[in-house]
Amino acid sequence: MQVRSEYPRPQFERSDWLCLNGEWEFEIDSGDSGRQRGLIEKPELDGKIIVPFCPESRLSGVQNVDFMQAVWYKRTFILPEKAAGKRVFINLDAVDYECEVWINGHSVGTHKGGYVGFSFEISAFVQRGENTVVICARDDTRSGRQPGGKQSHRYLSHGCHYTRTTGIWQSVWLEWTDETRIKSVRITPDGVNGSVLVEAEIDGCCTNLTLSAQAAFEGEYEGEAEVDADAGQASVTLLIEEPKLWMPGEGNLYDLILTLKKGGKPVDKVKSYFGLRSISFSGKKCLINGEPVFQRLVLDQGFYPDGIYTAPSDEELKNDILRSMAMGFNGARLHQKVFEPRFLYWADKLGYIVWGEMASWGIDPADKDTLAIFTEEWLQVLARDYNHPSIVGWCPWNETWGESNKGTRESTMRLTYLVTKSYDRTRPCIDASGGMHALTDIYDTHDYCQDAKLYAERYAPGQPMYGTDKLGPYREGQPVFVSEYGGIGWNPDGEGWGYGNGPKTEEEFLERLKGLTDALMDNPEHMGFCYTQLTDVEQERNGLYYYDRAPKFPPEKIRPIFARKAAIEQ
Repeated sequence: MQVRSEYPRPQFERSDWLCLNGEWEFEIDSGDSGRQRGLIEKPELDGKIIVPFCPESRLSGVQNVDFMQAVWYKRTFILPEKAAGKRVFINLDAVDYECEVWINGHSVGTHKGGYVGFSFEISAFVQRGENTVVICARDDTRSGRQPGGKQSHRYLSHGCHYTRTTGIWQSVWLEWTDETRIKSVRITPDGVNGSVLVEAEIDGCCTNLTLSAQAAFEGEYEGEAEVDADAGQASVTLLIEEPKLWMPGEGNLYDLILTLKKGGKPVDKVKSYFGLRSISFSGKKCLINGEPVFQRLVLDQGFYPDGIYTAPSDEELKNDILRSMAMGFNGARLHQKVFEPRFLYWADKLGYIVWGEMASWGIDPADKDTLAIFTEEWLQVLARDYNHPSIVGWCPWNETWGESNKGTRESTMRLTYLVTKSYDRTRPCIDASGGMHALTDIYDTHDYCQDAKLYAERYAPGQPMYGTDKLGPYREGQPVFVSEYGGIGWNPDGEGWGYGNGPKTEEEFLERLKGLTDALMDNPEHMGFCYTQLTDVEQERNGLYYYDRAPKFPPEKIRPIFARKAAIEQ
């Protein structure tokens, strides 16, 4: 049995916790009638499942790929003795889509949203010794009212739509704290000035409190500060005398220890980390810590043949980044899925830049009720992932155009951009990648033309390639890039698809890949590119790796094409 047992949230780590991943009782509730049929109290559910893998996956042991209106989970756990008298929380890091949790028969909370974690306090419902937890997840992918990204609305996968994920797909775990605790922390680095702003939210009794923040780099003390925390929040700035900056390929991370004290006595301690870096633009150049960085991105959809949305192991999350870097990329668009915190942790450690994106496909931005649902979850994504230095930009929508309800859609793009920028002023935001731009920091387009000669003409320096009616107005001097291109099919078995007519030989593949990429890199106005894609996904066979992660071509043949110096870097 394969179990994901690593600590789920490495940017907010406590020493007292209990992993609940592993074997659970499980039952499919096709009619969503489980509450009426007494599944909450049922002594034993009909089947078994391995959490956190979704029931559609092989690793779950279930592998049911049909639509499941609701699914139920049940297991027991022994509350550790050291948790007695403490505040106890159950954490679920992602459940698709609508979730309710019962502890010992008592409902402790509900949550909507399939991509971010949530917690319920269960202190009043747990007991010494054995406890029972029951979870119900409801999922209606075809409703059009819940973000689902590339999850298929048909029974089978097709085109750009793949196997669905229902229910639990990230870790479930317990933690316990004293009455007063650090509820959340927001970390804003300033790579230019060598400082970091730490803002903490305090939960519980808020009198006679102080918060200390201590930073260290590779075990060496770098700075400490302590502030009053009686207002239920605390803000402290740490100055680093000789800063080691976080840069692409150089994942320099500082350890951060936050200690909450009441009357001088520690009552809570959280381990975190940060990277010192800043993002800015000089003309059309993207700067990280004031240095020009050409963004050599690859499209990563985060699907796995055995786990679907969930990587089989923490090591495989890391390995996907290493596979990308081996091909010459310095980052990725995390496409139509909110990736788990452990992936972002490895991106932080390895110095791998990424764009955070919402799973927007299937959502109509002209529907105001659905927009409210979308925006609420997007704000939770921003809050969860704000602290990661690897994230260099946000993209709430992908390929949203204005053919119908153009005015409403344009207003939506502007609204979502402003919401994003109001929450995070430190990163750029693309309102709708490859779609109709209304208000955006970077002007991007998607272009899957397979003719390298035509591509070179289209993207030659000085060509008016931006500001088309389809993509909306272009602001003079705005940074630009082609954020999806390539998608060259390579499927020797003849199955599946790629963009255009696939090359017949390895030489033809490499020639086309180089021609398309050179056209973008040789334009001195381009700040980057994003190649589609890192791996095949089910029937879509246009990855540089097969779905099982075997390379299609030796990385040493691919890397020089992507890794060479771009014109804007000259």
